Amino acid sequence: MHPSSEGEQFTAHRKKTADWRGLPRKSVERPPSQGARRERQLARRRRNGYPHLVPRVRAKSRFSVCLLSPHPLVLAQFERLLSPAGFRVQSRQLEPGLALGGKRLALPRAPLYVIDAHPARQAAEVLMSRLASRAPRSRQVVIAQKLTEASAFPLLRLGAKGLLTYAEAPGQLPAALRTVSEGGFWVPRRLLSRFVDSVLNVIRSRGMPKGPANLSQREAQTLDALLENLSNKEIASRLHISERTAKFHVSHLLAKFGVRRRADLILLHYQNLPLAL
Repeated sequence: MHPSSEGEQFTAHRKKTADWRGLPRKSVERPPSQGARRERQLARRRRNGYPHLVPRVRAKSRFSVCLLSPHPLVLAQFERLLSPAGFRVQSRQLEPGLALGGKRLALPRAPLYVIDAHPARQAAEVLMSRLASRAPRSRQVVIAQKLTEASAFPLLRLGAKGLLTYAEAPGQLPAALRTVSEGGFWVPRRLLSRFVDSVLNVIRSRGMPKGPANLSQREAQTLDALLENLSNKEIASRLHISERTAKFHVSHLLAKFGVRRRADLILLHYQNLPLAL
């Protein structure tokens, strides 16, 4: 008797397949995946006493951060905020007015520094200048009571990668430090936009500074156009290429410098100039 429906045909085919494999008709098991076989192999090695053959899982690296402030309560608050977030925190309480004096500051080395700029902003600027000479590869995030153009622009000129207010720090400081550690910037968009405009005005008045020497000719041309704040369409018109190709070159430059926005690239290029404009 032949099956009459498609469902019966499929059931009959499955029964034949099960009989051919020598398995029960009701359960046709699939062979284990490569991952499952690997797990069984590792478990067997552990049981047999071969731990050296089991690959070790590396723990996630923790960011090292140094907190600098003259206020012990501020240091304690930031440490409570960052330690549970996976940061390895060092705290150093500074004597009020010490940075403005001629005394040498003994600061621990760290890739990231959080600087308390309240109440003496000039002390924070002096501290950043000394960190730039002592640890030129470090990155600084500055926290202040209020951020204005008069207070923020000097900090950006000195190389600050992040700017936060005390009100923003509890919700944004861990994310800001991670972004800065990866080469990005954490600056309020309004301040960053105005600072970039001021940088562009200075660049136009004093001439265009050259980019890094390791850029190709096309990359250098694209960077020069970006530093003039040209759009993709304007870049394409200047370089006689398509807008899609211009967009590709811009994205490649942003990735090469480790930034996400054009404004970040302009700021990074400005901060890396040998002499401040």
